[in-house]
Amino acid sequence: MTTIDATPLNRATAATGTPAPPRLVHIGLGAFHRAHQVWYTRHAEADAAAPQWGYVSFSGRSADLALTLQAQDGLYTLVERGPESDEYEVIENLVEARPGEDVSRLWELLAAPTTAVLTITVTEAGYNLGHGLAFDPDNEKVAAELTTLSNAYRDGAFDTHAVGIPATMAGKVVVGLAERRRTGTGGMAVVSCDNLSANDVAAHNAIQGLAAAVDPELGAWIEENVSFVATSIDRITPRTEDTLLEDVTRDTGFADAAPVVTEPFRSWVLQGEFPVGRPEWERAGAQFVTDIEPFERRKLWLLNGSHSLMAYAGQLRGHATVAEAIGDRTCRAWVEEFWDEAAHHLTAPELDVPAYRAALLERFENPRIRHNLAQIAVDGSAKQQMRAVPVLKAERAAGRPGTAAARSIAAWIAYLDGRTEIADAAEQRVREANERSGTERVRALIAVLDEDLAAEQDVVEQVAGLITELA
Repeated sequence: MTTIDATPLNRATAATGTPAPPRLVHIGLGAFHRAHQVWYTRHAEADAAAPQWGYVSFSGRSADLALTLQAQDGLYTLVERGPESDEYEVIENLVEARPGEDVSRLWELLAAPTTAVLTITVTEAGYNLGHGLAFDPDNEKVAAELTTLSNAYRDGAFDTHAVGIPATMAGKVVVGLAERRRTGTGGMAVVSCDNLSANDVAAHNAIQGLAAAVDPELGAWIEENVSFVATSIDRITPRTEDTLLEDVTRDTGFADAAPVVTEPFRSWVLQGEFPVGRPEWERAGAQFVTDIEPFERRKLWLLNGSHSLMAYAGQLRGHATVAEAIGDRTCRAWVEEFWDEAAHHLTAPELDVPAYRAALLERFENPRIRHNLAQIAVDGSAKQQMRAVPVLKAERAAGRPGTAAARSIAAWIAYLDGRTEIADAAEQRVREANERSGTERVRALIAVLDEDLAAEQDVVEQVAGLITELA
């Protein structure tokens, strides 16, 4: 419980000085955004006493966090939780927290010449794309959005009253970019910080695809003026629990209703152009590269791939957290075997895979970061498509069986056995496959991940055998 004499956290009580001007916009206000992009922006400032890059961040479906942060003038405490102790820091560069429904403010900012960058964290499902990250006008949400936007578009501009509140991230952004074009403001950068491969392509296809479907000329303007930057992001940020609020109050004296807990490790790799500038994120350790794909694969396969393996195999073995799972000799061996297979295809020297693996083990073993396996297990079909499937296919192409990658798929299938509640964006297809029995169930669930693998009888038999070993 917060003590009676705790000081409310806001810019007056924390004596933070003049807020930074709003030059960055974010869609998807949450714990990760605040632990990652806002943290990097704070530490990119050349003069912390005179910050130049302020974030205005918009929430997703719930306005609760935005309203809580408004009461604190956007301030919050970031808690870096190491294996033995915590470090506290008040983060100042979130200058406005807004509910997602406040689209008038979003559109005002996206049209403003001072706005240089839009960052996004809406999860893969938030892009509403089809197979291969293609724009999908037949998607139910996209089709409805397209109808609404088309009916509200005349002479190069949207009637915002007729638009109302768009239901998708892309819809909100398209209206804002149309206003930017109409006012002659010029281009800007869009930076997806979602945990998916080719997130620049995802953002481009969702936003530019919808714009072009409304008006080919608007789509062409976005193609020419708006850059879509690829990123590989990494910082484990568990859910905030009530005990964290008590810890912050006790150790800082501030009553913070929206703290964030995260690990000391952080990484941000970016590839792309910023037409009207950006913070010097490299001051905070960000890397700017000309080819991000190897870095994407390293993270997706080594970090995220092992997370998915532990999420399913670990829970099958009675564990609840990453730290518990990696402490199980069997789970740890399976992780190491998976990493060995993935490392066959991560050969660029700059990736330094041995050091990356060693750092991962240190992070996983941190008992004070409670990273719940059940949280990681959500949306397993999309995650395994990007994590286990590519490693298995690469190993098979090299003439090796890919046993460790197949085991990860088997663990997912074993985890689903008998479940009536399935938290997955492809829930209907997963449920239908899961209701089958025997080998056909295994084949059908593999097909949800990859049709080609499901057509290979030896793969089906390999996965079925591994399921038996996991039981």
